[in-house]
Amino acid sequence: MKTVKNILIIASLVLSSTFFSGCESVDTSKVQHYTDSPTEGTIHISVDESFKPIIDSQIQVFESQYPKAHIIAEYKSEADCFKDLDKDSTRMIIVTRGLTKKETDYFENKILLKPRYGKLAWDAIAVVVNNSNKEHLFSPGDIKKMLAGTSEYKFKVVLDGLNATSTVRYALDSILRGDSLGRNVEAAKNSEGVIDYVANDPNAIGLVGVSWLGKKEDSQQLSFSDKVTVASMLCTTCDTGAYVLPYLANIATARYPFYRPLYYILKEDGQALGGGFTNFLNNLQKGQLIFKRAYLLPAKFNYDVRNMSLEEQK
Repeated sequence: MKTVKNILIIASLVLSSTFFSGCESVDTSKVQHYTDSPTEGTIHISVDESFKPIIDSQIQVFESQYPKAHIIAEYKSEADCFKDLDKDSTRMIIVTRGLTKKETDYFENKILLKPRYGKLAWDAIAVVVNNSNKEHLFSPGDIKKMLAGTSEYKFKVVLDGLNATSTVRYALDSILRGDSLGRNVEAAKNSEGVIDYVANDPNAIGLVGVSWLGKKEDSQQLSFSDKVTVASMLCTTCDTGAYVLPYLANIATARYPFYRPLYYILKEDGQALGGGFTNFLNNLQKGQLIFKRAYLLPAKFNYDVRNMSLEEQK
């Protein structure tokens, strides 16, 4: 008989009473207006490729609920999403950061409108290894050294590209913190490519958004894809030196070290289809629960976290 520690999370949805936070008044006669409504029409959005599984699910449910609405998503690198935001044809992007003041000022000067943005959910960067690999317990320091090419581990590190992606930016800004990528870092075409690369190479590890690894049939979000093994990371906030997986509870309590926000950025005035879809994602229970089912931590949930001891029968 073995005693293991687990965490129970109880979620309650906090619904917003407003569509969005207010913005400064502008000369609306010079702002582009749209004829669609929050539940009817067609819009194009650009989405960070790391979140394709979850946004595909969100669009499917939204369009089934509002049959006259059509959300056409293009999945690409985060940098390309921001480039698209500068185009008249793109009103909304979904990425892992908000706008800087410089970017906000740019749009206010160009279109006389401050884009609205806010957090939708929290994502975890999962570290994956080949299923035959017995090494699957790492510290943040281990991953930093592997990315820099200075580790005693002789892994090839696979990312979803070597520039312009949100995962690469996270690796550089939040893990390496000023160090450069080592020569052992290789690029896959996309997140799915990272998983396939690692699945076929015992000497590779990869970094990928956790929504690519979740099993839809697992309602408790406690199991991952069979293609690869998700590594456990040293909990830097725990007293016991525990290693934890990117479960919702560990993201909510910052026990899992590699996490990042997911933002919407909306370049739209009034109440049009972009606002309707954002409201569905951000303020309605159904949209927030879809994030939860995809292993992301919804931004509008409050959590009570309780320690529990479970007896595992042998």
